[in-house]
Amino acid sequence: QVQLVESGGGLVQAGGSLRLSCVASGRTLSLYTMGWFRQAPGKEREFVSAITRMSSSTYYTDSVKGRFTISRDNAKNTLYLQMNSLKPEDTAVYYCAARTSRGGSSSITGPYDYWGQGTQVTVSS
Repeated sequence: QVQLVESGGGLVQAGGSLRLSCVASGRTLSLYTMGWFRQAPGKEREFVSAITRMSSSTYYTDSVKGRFTISRDNAKNTLYLQMNSLKPEDTAVYYCAARTSRGGSSSITGPYDYWGQGTQVTVSS
């Protein structure tokens, strides 16, 4: 089993920055790609970004490209999401996710085996 705990959310003005962290514990050696998803009120959970195990590849949804940066420190079992130039439409609960399988898309929720509890990000205009 793997436990994921996010932190770093909060309230920020438009144009500001936040850095989310996700600490993994348990059987972390089994983890491959890790990602961030978000869910706004009344909307489905959507993909934000993902990173492969050795950070060789990163993926972003179009709306955050150039503003968000995903990274991971395997020695610390920690995943990060640096969010700059935040917009009110970025307001959502952000979830960390991890998968133990390879192959297929990492931009959908199905392949992910573990999820964090979420951290709220609110961007005021």
